Amino acid sequence: MFIEQLNFSNHTTLKKLFITLIYIIFSLISTNGLWAQPQSAYAVDQFQDDPIAAALDSLHNLNLFEKGYAKIVYPKNSKYQFPADSVPKYDDGVYEARLAKLDAASPFDLQYNPVVKGYIQMYTLRRRELVARMMALSQFYFPMFEEQLDKYNLPLELKYLAICESALNPLAKSKAGATGLWQFMYPTGKIYGLNVSSYVDERCDPYKSTIAACEYFKYLYGLFGDWQMVLAAYNGGPGTVNRAIRKSGGKRTYWEIRPFLPKETQGYVPAFIAVNYVMSYTSEHNLYSAIPKKTFLEVDTVIVKKQISFEQISAVLDIPADELMYLNPTYKKRIIPVMPDEISILTLPANKMGAFITNENKIYNFLNNDSLNSQLVLASQETMKIHTVKSGEHLSTIAKRYGCTVADIKQWNSISGSTVKPGKKLTIYVYGKKPASTTGGSTATPTNTTKSQGGFKLYTVKKGDTLFKIAQQNKTTVDELKRLNKFGSKYTLMPGQKIKVGTN
Repeated sequence: MFIEQLNFSNHTTLKKLFITLIYIIFSLISTNGLWAQPQSAYAVDQFQDDPIAAALDSLHNLNLFEKGYAKIVYPKNSKYQFPADSVPKYDDGVYEARLAKLDAASPFDLQYNPVVKGYIQMYTLRRRELVARMMALSQFYFPMFEEQLDKYNLPLELKYLAICESALNPLAKSKAGATGLWQFMYPTGKIYGLNVSSYVDERCDPYKSTIAACEYFKYLYGLFGDWQMVLAAYNGGPGTVNRAIRKSGGKRTYWEIRPFLPKETQGYVPAFIAVNYVMSYTSEHNLYSAIPKKTFLEVDTVIVKKQISFEQISAVLDIPADELMYLNPTYKKRIIPVMPDEISILTLPANKMGAFITNENKIYNFLNNDSLNSQLVLASQETMKIHTVKSGEHLSTIAKRYGCTVADIKQWNSISGSTVKPGKKLTIYVYGKKPASTTGGSTATPTNTTKSQGGFKLYTVKKGDTLFKIAQQNKTTVDELKRLNKFGSKYTLMPGQKIKVGTN
């Protein structure tokens, strides 16, 4: 060390003072230096598996902006007259004061702390171009979000939760399988009426998934009575939050139970607070929107009468297939199937609606290859089958039997492992003519509210339903319903939930 080389042999006290001074200087540089990032911000950026950052990064390859990239137009007469390449930075006191102003008008606890600061800096410093893209997408989705949140009498700030979940990428999918703008897992989506088949995934339907999210918000607020806890439960699940409450000794606020939550959920609420800040102070950070290809007021919908593909629509109406996929993310294979008793909706640019109506029959009849024709036939003949697993069967053999993949079966039935026990009933989507009943199970059409499944039928719980009411309607008993659905002394009924009701 250069300190040891200095001649302090006769000045022990001075030497100690000098070492102390050097230590203080280096401490100040490491924590407050102009070239050093704050530790919390740096840590957030270093989490390669951080889902908030991953959602934002997914916008890199989303071709939904004018000229194929995020072109940003900076206003000539902006409020603060920043140069286009300016990246404003502020002291902690400024962040804190601005959040305090937002907090005064919000039902959420929008407090400022180092973790919140880390996410603010992620959005305003290191991922500015992606934030511009996200702001462009907000012009398409926020009006719809606000309409539904208002209808359900929910805080409008919840629209920002979709930014935390998906960065407003309608095709976002997490490593755990959560899908769509609101990142519903398969079981939760199913409870709230979001259907998934080989051709359709309603978790990606912006309108239907937003309604499902609103229903889920109301349910979670009924459980916890605190919006911060609702955010945590939306991310980690109500069971995770309840366990954290128990581990904390019965604490009832998010910041008190935060140390007992999973790492992802610990960062989730601070990210939500940061998004509230960033979206409210974009001008102060010289952040401006990219130009979206379409806004909420520039699209319209039409009911599809026959099965068609995006390629058919694209060929006749001269709309890029990728743009159709963005406007209609529900349709997984770029085919819009039409099923009995179901309405299939196509979203189009408003300026193409007249052309679609004029050329509707031409679009339906436009088949440019045999492969496309075959795909449409398969889509029209998809039915749901219940397969009962027999001894010695594996997911791979079951998938081969029905012409699907193991991943399909696992997704349709919310299976995380690679094995299934004999006797388990699996939902399988098959193609071709409606198959006859076999020893493997019975066939059911996926559109009925109540479906027969050999010894029981599935009943969809409605708002206000109780087990007693359902038992009376179906001429059975509460005890039988509990036995059939393996309900213990504590159980929950939620609208959209499907429960078994005996048919004998």
